[in-house]
Amino acid sequence: MNLSQIAKTRYTTKAYDPARKIPAEQVTHLQTLLRHAPSSVNSQPWHFVIASTDEGKARIAKATQPAYAYNEAKIKNASHVVVFCARQNIDEAHLQNVLAQEDQDGRFATPEAKAGQHGARIFYVNLHRYDNKDLQHWMEKQVYLALGTLLLGAATLEIDATPIEGFDAKILDEELGLRAQGLTSVVIASLGYRSSEDFNAHLPKSRLQDVSVITQI
Repeated sequence: MNLSQIAKTRYTTKAYDPARKIPAEQVTHLQTLLRHAPSSVNSQPWHFVIASTDEGKARIAKATQPAYAYNEAKIKNASHVVVFCARQNIDEAHLQNVLAQEDQDGRFATPEAKAGQHGARIFYVNLHRYDNKDLQHWMEKQVYLALGTLLLGAATLEIDATPIEGFDAKILDEELGLRAQGLTSVVIASLGYRSSEDFNAHLPKSRLQDVSVITQI
């Protein structure tokens, strides 16, 4: 597998073939990518809503109306759609849940190591909660790490993808009952297989040159 070549050839799909569906085995791989995405201090301040049915995708597509109607077909015609959600808060219950899972997975050789990990995570959460006062923004940044993981991972499976910020989060949060769950929608990703009508598939990929974006020191 040549990741550099995949990075150079993957692109944002603009039109999907509604007749093609992602096989169940590959959907499982995609879910694994989401669950194992990196996050700062392993905070995992996210939740992922995955729609595969026409009904589910139609509910998500409601958030494209009226201002983002150009994204409706990218959601409805895709095989699967992921709504990336951020927590509205990192409370003690979530911190303890993460810590308990780490303990169960064997990450701590001693009780002191467990306490140290918990203390470090609380330090960063409180840094963003009280000092930087950007806790929500910090959590959303972790969600974008999961998005990047999914986009590259999907490309390795030869699955097309479209990251979508053009939607009304208020409409989507209400439609999916996210706020009642302590969540808010951040970004959407459509997944599936490109249509023959996808104009972007035939355009050369364009990025700034190395010298413009990379400095060696």
